[in-house]
Amino acid sequence: MIITLVIISALLALGVAAFLALRNARMDPGNEKMREISHAIQQGAIAFLRREYNYLLVFAAVVFLVLIFTPQLGWRTAISFLVGAFCSALAGYIGMRVATMSNSRTTQAARTSLPAALRVGFSAGAVTGLCVVGLGVLGISALFLIFTHGNIALFADALGRDILGFSLGASSIALFARVGGGIYTKAADVGADLVGKLEAGIPEDDPRNPAVIADNVGDNVGDVAGMGADLFESYVGSIISAMLLGFLALKIADGAIYPLIIAGIGIVASLIGIGWTNLFTSRNPHQALRNGTFAGAIVMIGGAVWVTLAMRDIPNGILWAIIAGLLAGILIGIFTEYYTSPTYAPTRQLAHTALTGPATNILGGFSLGMYSAVPSLLTVAAAIFVSFWVAGGFNSVLTGLFGIAIAAVGMLSTLGVTLAVDAYGPVADNAGGIAEMAGLPHEVREITDSLDAVGNTTAAIGKGFAIGSAALTALAFFAAFTSKAGITVLDLTRPVVIVGLFIGAMLPFLFSSLSLRAVGLAAQDMIEEVRRQFREIPGLLEGKARGNHMRCVDIATRGALHRMVAPGLLAVLAPIVVGVLFKYIRLLSGNPSAAGGPEAVGGLLAGAMASGVMIALFMANAGGAWDNAKKYIERGNLGGKGSEAHKAAIVGDTVGDPFKDTAGPSLNILLKLMSIVSLIFVVWFQ
Repeated sequence: MIITLVIISALLALGVAAFLALRNARMDPGNEKMREISHAIQQGAIAFLRREYNYLLVFAAVVFLVLIFTPQLGWRTAISFLVGAFCSALAGYIGMRVATMSNSRTTQAARTSLPAALRVGFSAGAVTGLCVVGLGVLGISALFLIFTHGNIALFADALGRDILGFSLGASSIALFARVGGGIYTKAADVGADLVGKLEAGIPEDDPRNPAVIADNVGDNVGDVAGMGADLFESYVGSIISAMLLGFLALKIADGAIYPLIIAGIGIVASLIGIGWTNLFTSRNPHQALRNGTFAGAIVMIGGAVWVTLAMRDIPNGILWAIIAGLLAGILIGIFTEYYTSPTYAPTRQLAHTALTGPATNILGGFSLGMYSAVPSLLTVAAAIFVSFWVAGGFNSVLTGLFGIAIAAVGMLSTLGVTLAVDAYGPVADNAGGIAEMAGLPHEVREITDSLDAVGNTTAAIGKGFAIGSAALTALAFFAAFTSKAGITVLDLTRPVVIVGLFIGAMLPFLFSSLSLRAVGLAAQDMIEEVRRQFREIPGLLEGKARGNHMRCVDIATRGALHRMVAPGLLAVLAPIVVGVLFKYIRLLSGNPSAAGGPEAVGGLLAGAMASGVMIALFMANAGGAWDNAKKYIERGNLGGKGSEAHKAAIVGDTVGDPFKDTAGPSLNILLKLMSIVSLIFVVWFQ
């Protein structure tokens, strides 16, 4: 009965998403020029996703066969993997389709008023948020019922093996979607900015720039489809890890069901937050979006209190762990906003560094990013300690670990509304681009720019949420791995553990290097193409001829798809290679009590977690600050557009773009995917 109610909440989320999508579809898409631009953006985004999904289909087929023919896993884990991969891809695809359909409608609404434009753009973002939570909860609940048949004795096997396949599928698709979309969007963005703004001296989103359509396509495939898959993976990973540890800790069915119920309440809270934002939009978009988020959080806390008191077998300390996670998420959002918003001193100070050139601006961004990671990381550390403590971890370690896992669920419980706030940003960005390319009045661009500026900050907050929850969820999966591998203590005096630790700490650096290099190489191809078109197409710079936009879209697509494979495979293969290698090293040593594969992988996961979270926070915040420092100057400060400070800030922004939209946000998926792969394939290491 309870699971049925949870499924109803998921279906309600999908129903509201369909309603919002249809309502946006009935909005006025604008004049013929606006419709033409919007159609080109949508066609480019669909073409990229279609080719990307062809790559992912091959990967999914290989993993499916591996799972099928691994005796300890089998067909149920394999089917669960496919369902997770499908739901992740579907959530991103639906969000992207609605976003590209809503961009010109947001522009047209901006010709009326700012609240009208905010309502259209936010509704488009809400579709992504609701599809993520709806498909996530629906998929987990359905597999849970199918694999257990209501038999409590089957809970452990279903959670510890079969349903984990769902999380593996979601994480695999998310990593490739995030990396591939990130490479695409930043290659197009960097190419368009460096050649258009700096070399040709034309404004952002100027129709004379042949890379401008590719740039707008990138906003959707990276920040909507990629972000949707990313946070889908975070969401389902937190729920599944909490279900597993809840059952192991409490030894009752309620321990496994409780996280699903909390997720269901979170969906209802998100719907209330979305409704609040849509009903009370004002001329202050930042305040409207923040109020909706806070409304959802308040409803969530009230619902969690009611359910926990009603379920007598759930310790009251678990409720405090949920609240700790939710408050930690809010704090991370506040810290992220402080360090990346042009409203506050850090980003304004960063903008002032551009007065003395690109070098000081880049140095300032690095410094700000590193410093800004400190309060967020301390918040995550506090959430881990507090949730472990209040859940009773000092009396029962497993119960404490369940508290940490449920804190991650609490942090992401209102994802429906927080992701809506995040995903609206690319819609607003596209709306501004369409206004510029369609030659609409300056007043329209001012409205879309104000929406876009808030969107940059909300996107940074969304990345902070994803990274913070990743630390909690990865720790929960790590605890499940050590339990399944029979590891009670990771002894740092054992060389095998230290070697694994160093390899793990190195992996986020290697992954980031591959991702940033991929953006750089793809951007070089884009820059050469834009230069070629400016040079060879007569009248292009004078606005008398049209550039070949689809050629730029194709270059970005090919560059992204070819170069996303290596970073993606690194996350899947690294724990398997290390685990199997040290398994055979132990066998060759002839000492069965020596540390081997499981201990080496345990060290690897610990090292990756420690370095990965810091690097991810640094990159996400530095990139967001560089972007908003540039926009602060573009509003007329420090010389405004075209000034030397503006040119220096553009260089800083092009450095920060792959930080915040490619490497940084992908690292949180790397941590969880390695943990899930280790947990599922631990039988290969023993």
